[in-house]
Amino acid sequence: MATERLSNALESAQNKQMATTNQPTIFDLIQKQKPAFAMALGKAIDPERFTRIALTVVKQNPALMQCSAMSLLGALMSSAQLGLEPNILGQSYIIPYRNKGVYEAQFQIGYKGLIKLFYNSENALSITAQEVYENDKFEYAFGLNPKLIHEPVLSNRGEVIAYYAVAKLKGGAESFAVLSKEDALNHAKMFSKSYTSGPWQNNFGEMAKKTVIKMCLKYMPLSTERLINLDETVKHYDEKAGIDMTEVMDSTSYEVNESEIIDQNTGEVANA
Repeated sequence: MATERLSNALESAQNKQMATTNQPTIFDLIQKQKPAFAMALGKAIDPERFTRIALTVVKQNPALMQCSAMSLLGALMSSAQLGLEPNILGQSYIIPYRNKGVYEAQFQIGYKGLIKLFYNSENALSITAQEVYENDKFEYAFGLNPKLIHEPVLSNRGEVIAYYAVAKLKGGAESFAVLSKEDALNHAKMFSKSYTSGPWQNNFGEMAKKTVIKMCLKYMPLSTERLINLDETVKHYDEKAGIDMTEVMDSTSYEVNESEIIDQNTGEVANA
């Protein structure tokens, strides 16, 4: 209810601003970009559906209304270019950040979105990511004779201790990567600016799986690197350039005010 009230208040404020300054609201801008979304989406997703999802994403997270319009449109366009539905089934996320006093929207690929991108390749055969529990039988080795054995127990599996991903191509190439829970936690704290309030808090397991999948795909001869490079970026949408965007910074260059952190669940600004 608090999120809905805040969303309605911000939407009302935007409507009042539009009435007094003749400036379009963010909802108007999203609707206006429907043709550009259609060009980016191709046949992957119906542009009407994508636009409705985009509007819902903004309404459900009032903090996104405070983000610069160009960064928000850029994040949505990144999602459209990859054919991923934002904030739906973990395919991708649009995350608000405070950067040098200005709120900006960042695009993040989700765990399921990364799997979808893998299967977009005609050479893809299979990919999986699993959790390892402390009572499972789990062995792995790298080197000249790599191996990975995981035999889950049926009950009393204990706590999660690790994550791994295995990818295979039709030509026979295969790769796997293993990530301990401790290393996943350290990775999140070191590289994710949304660690305190974003998907790492709400969906730690899925974010850890995404991380280990990215590790795995680094060794696969797939043209996914360019797509993965869109992950955790902020882009400004250039309307004159159509669907082209200019990257202004990535997740490692953010200056976060630790006393002002956005709660991803409520959209409110909370103390650290």
